[in-house]
Amino acid sequence: MKLYCGIDVGSAATKAVIINESLQDLGRGLAHSGADFAAAARNAFDQALEQAGAAEDGVAAVVSTGYGRTNVEFATGRRTEIDCHARGAYHHFPKAITVVDIGGQDNKIIMVDAQGRRIKFAMNRKCSAGTGAFLEEMALRLNVPIDKLSKMAESSTDPGVSIGSYCTVFAMTEILSKVRAGVKTEDLARAALVSVAKRVLETQAITTEIVATGGVVAHNPIMKEILKQILKTEVHIPPHPQHIGAFGAALVAAAGHKE
Repeated sequence: MKLYCGIDVGSAATKAVIINESLQDLGRGLAHSGADFAAAARNAFDQALEQAGAAEDGVAAVVSTGYGRTNVEFATGRRTEIDCHARGAYHHFPKAITVVDIGGQDNKIIMVDAQGRRIKFAMNRKCSAGTGAFLEEMALRLNVPIDKLSKMAESSTDPGVSIGSYCTVFAMTEILSKVRAGVKTEDLARAALVSVAKRVLETQAITTEIVATGGVVAHNPIMKEILKQILKTEVHIPPHPQHIGAFGAALVAAAGHKE
């Protein structure tokens, strides 16, 4: 059975997914993008091959996507992250949806119709507000490991605590002021996650069900509840949400090879 690979080189993390002809996810890889996108792509690819129990010469096509897609030297094709995220999300939820992807350095909102066609999209790459980088700064200020932020937020007892500043720098000052005032760390952790969700969602009006993807969603399960509370609509989380762009690229590889 032929295999296909998608590699999503993000500005913060690089993801790889290997699928078979039945479009089943056989293996995944994850690497820090760092300053060498080519090396990160190779690292993630090798991880996915190992997990899939496959050899490189068994992969019929490799499609790269993401911020550093042109750096994947062994790719046989390239696609935009908008296309790949839409394809990956629609594969799991084949209906009219809005893909909300929250990554380490940017976020995306992609509207897809019932036939899987992209209607419109919006992206934010100008400010860290609404991204994983913002949460990393917040976790540092709160002296909380980033991987514990979601669990801590789940213990919040005061949903009224909020972070109003749009700018990350001003938000840090606001956090310090609230810490000095005695606001609980758990409430500030939740406020930080709510702030990210609001910054993402203000870029585009949303009227359909949500499919939430990206590293922030993968590592902060509470984001599903937060998005649902803000939007008052159903929120779906696909399998392996951080890898959905790479999965979509693998779908492109499989479809192109068959064509």
